[in-house]
Amino acid sequence: MGGAIATLGSVAYALLVTKHSQDAKVIFRRHFRAEMVKLFITAALFVGALVLFPSAATVWLILGFAATTLAYWFALLAV
Repeated sequence: MGGAIATLGSVAYALLVTKHSQDAKVIFRRHFRAEMVKLFITAALFVGALVLFPSAATVWLILGFAATTLAYWFALLAV
């Protein structure tokens, strides 16, 4: 579940940022808005996972999220 939370947040970010523009202010606002949406989605999914699945181990949920996020950042470094 932690991996899915990280993936869904990143997908939401990517979908919001993919429109092309030449104006730096528009690009900055789009990235800022996308990051805020990603943060909100991530927090909402964490709360939802903990409320809907009370038997889920919180530590493993966070570790799955961290592992997926680290894999994402390491993949970006390789590009």
